[in-house]
Amino acid sequence: MADYANPPKDKGTPKERASALSAALLRIGVSLDLETVLHEVVDSARALTGARYGGIATIDESGGPQDFVSSGFTEEEHRRILDWPEGMKLFEHFRDLRGPLRIADASVYFRALGFADEIVAPFNTIQGTPLHHRGVHVGNFYLAGKEGGAPFDGADEEVLLLFAAQAAAAIAHARAYRDERRARADLEALIETSPVGVVVFDAATGRPVSFNREARRLVDSLRPPGRPVEDLLQTLICRRADGTEIALSELPLASVLSDAKTLRAEEIELSVPDGRRLTTLVNVTPIRTEDGTLTSVVVTMQDLAPLQDLEHMRAEFLGMVSHELRTPLTSIKGSTATVLGRTRDFAPAEIEQFFRIIDEQADRMSGLIGDLLDAGRIETGTLSVAPEAAEVADLVDQARTTFVSGGSRHRIAIDLPPGLPRVLADRRRIEQVLGNLLANAARHSPETMPIRIAANREGAHVAISVSDEGKGLTPERLTQLFRKYAGDGERGIGSGLGLAICKGLVEAHGGRIRAESGGPGQGARFTFTLPMADEARGSEAAAAPGDSRDAGRPVRILVVDDDPVTLRLVRDTLDSAGYAPLVTGDPRDLGHVLETEKPALVLLDLMLPGTDGIRLMEQVPGLADLPVVFISGYGRDETVARALEAGADDYIVKPFSPTELLARVRTALRRRTGISPFVYRDLEIDYDRRRVWVGGLAVDLTATEYELLRVLTLNAGRVSTFESLLRRVWSGRGDDDLKIVRAYVKRLRRKLGDDARNPVYILTERGVGYRMPRPGEP
Repeated sequence: MADYANPPKDKGTPKERASALSAALLRIGVSLDLETVLHEVVDSARALTGARYGGIATIDESGGPQDFVSSGFTEEEHRRILDWPEGMKLFEHFRDLRGPLRIADASVYFRALGFADEIVAPFNTIQGTPLHHRGVHVGNFYLAGKEGGAPFDGADEEVLLLFAAQAAAAIAHARAYRDERRARADLEALIETSPVGVVVFDAATGRPVSFNREARRLVDSLRPPGRPVEDLLQTLICRRADGTEIALSELPLASVLSDAKTLRAEEIELSVPDGRRLTTLVNVTPIRTEDGTLTSVVVTMQDLAPLQDLEHMRAEFLGMVSHELRTPLTSIKGSTATVLGRTRDFAPAEIEQFFRIIDEQADRMSGLIGDLLDAGRIETGTLSVAPEAAEVADLVDQARTTFVSGGSRHRIAIDLPPGLPRVLADRRRIEQVLGNLLANAARHSPETMPIRIAANREGAHVAISVSDEGKGLTPERLTQLFRKYAGDGERGIGSGLGLAICKGLVEAHGGRIRAESGGPGQGARFTFTLPMADEARGSEAAAAPGDSRDAGRPVRILVVDDDPVTLRLVRDTLDSAGYAPLVTGDPRDLGHVLETEKPALVLLDLMLPGTDGIRLMEQVPGLADLPVVFISGYGRDETVARALEAGADDYIVKPFSPTELLARVRTALRRRTGISPFVYRDLEIDYDRRRVWVGGLAVDLTATEYELLRVLTLNAGRVSTFESLLRRVWSGRGDDDLKIVRAYVKRLRRKLGDDARNPVYILTERGVGYRMPRPGEP
């Protein structure tokens, strides 16, 4: 193998050079790992020409820098090249050259191009050679500083041109291999995490080749504990919707699969002799070669039990509604029948009492019907609210008065701190929320125990809570309380309709609602948030954060969604509210639009063609620095949590009303407008002036060091993964180069006075990335 640290001083005879070239070509073809290939290419190029230094810069499809690998430089010299302010300009100059380039005096050449006199590396002679593969520009060689100070000559250029063609092919093959591996990994991850079971069978043997996670769960629910899948296949009985049964013990699976035909959405019951059974929706897809030979069969299975449970809950819901409406109707019917069929005359006071019963029960029916209508509006996204500035104390007092006047014997303890800001609230709707929560608390706690109402400020919101000391809730029930059909036998909430309505009303205001409990017997606390109202600031005040205009210009909001109906709804809603909406259905446009249009906020669909919003948050430079509100049809708690952990400011579930959309947009803009200085212990960062202090002393940081610190602090309290840091700080580097992240964190810690063994500012999440504590954390 060539001695790259000490390249040969003599180029040798033509035969020796040909031999060296052949050896170099063999070396670069050994591996398909892209980083290994790049290092081998640049090292081999040095060895072929006797260059002391070498570098290779690859470009992506748009012509931007992608990978940069150097050889012969010290680590400090490599960093200086990367951090050189004019490095991008020089890269673009070399990239646009049509052929090889030899430079005898680099300083003269750089000055002629208008670059500063500073030389970023200890060399003066340069040989540049482009890399092309099948007409595509892959990148460029950069070789410098020949041994003994001699210039590069025609022989060097000739051998590099021969070598460059094969090197470009090796790089292109390594890239294709990397892309194929990534695509395969993405596909495998998609299949593995799919909520539908996927099993692949070998057609010749009938043996299962692979199971995804959901398929394993379904299989485990039927097979005997500790027994292999083959044992289950010997006892499994498949019953089709027409009553036909197939016992796999009597008819081998290989025979069944050999005649497999495409099957779409057929309901099949799977059962085993001990009585366990499972109803699934099955799809069968035979996979054949070009000559028609059957090679494998893909079977997908969807567990129908959740759908059956949903139908059961809907039936219970309808039964509950019928019962609830029948109760007041019975009272009304009894009262009217008594008066109309009377056998004696009633006193006026008695008749008035009957009418009072009718009136009260009619009001009760009207309230029940109103709840049902609200539930339907929430489901269809047509629920509207008319928020205005309101005092929290007024809302709480009115709800308490209404609750007590209804005959409740519970004592209401109110704890509101002085100086609470006003909130944006539709008074009638928020009083409805508080009334529902008070009724819920009273229903599940003894009359001797007080119900407490408290409030406090949470960032740009005010949080209002209603607590009881009643039955409490298990952790499993907490996640289901606000679902429309979620019954709760522990607390007797029935269909959960009241809490589902509370959730819809609060979210229509741009807030959130949550439930907490220490467990059974320890009571429960329900907390919801409302956005603070903008306070008047005088005639000379600037537009309040969250307003649709900034310095007289409409605030630009980018909407990324591949659903044209949603795009039209959001565009029209934002436009009517005075914003300037920018819309696109192609996620590939995102980076360009962010750079050219500079929106103040991004509304981002969670699922997009070929990608998803969370991946875009990680991959698109600049997106994580903007307020991002996800729009999605997926409303599961874990999905919302993933989006918020990825850095999103909020999450809206489709369908949504225009009122809810505008409320969340205003809240997100208000929260992100004017980033406050970051202060944690002795560390202080002024983002506007790009200044950093530790203990009152200024810290001198390079541009890259500052950007790394800025990204970490803006994501304070959450883990910044190696991959996300590479994309946001070093946007031109590959995903696999983690050494640069670790090196810069080490340097940054040293400048901040942070001990790597017991860090205070930059905490290591082993194997994942780094985390900065949130201001206020101990």
